Amino acid sequence: MFRKSVKVGDHMLKRPVLVKPDDDLFHAIHQILAYKISGVTVVDERHKPVGMLSELDVLKAILHREYYQEEIGISLVRDHMTTDVETVGVGDDIVDVALSMLDHKHRRRPVVDSHGVVVGQLSCRNLLKGIKEMDRPEDPHER
Repeated sequence: MFRKSVKVGDHMLKRPVLVKPDDDLFHAIHQILAYKISGVTVVDERHKPVGMLSELDVLKAILHREYYQEEIGISLVRDHMTTDVETVGVGDDIVDVALSMLDHKHRRRPVVDSHGVVVGQLSCRNLLKGIKEMDRPEDPHER
């Protein structure tokens, strides 16, 4: 079993890529590709999460347009994002979060402060690294 508990704040991405609901979908795609991430958090003007947009969401949108041979016009993030957003807090335990993400089949969660403002993002990769370090600290020869 794990030796100690580790908090979300220790392993979250502290500068997550954020987009707005009214951003052009291709702006969000550019962000996903440029930062080599699997999805972004969609925030309102107060930086509170209102949605998530994944690679699969944008791929689905693009393929839908291709299949139906629709005009390529402006498509907004709000039209393709998932609006059911589950957040986690900085002080939450990563094992509990990992179990919840498995139960809900989510790959990432926005991390919010006590006011509901996004301060980070936690992905499966962050969780794997944190749980590995809890069980077996990083080997300096392992790279």
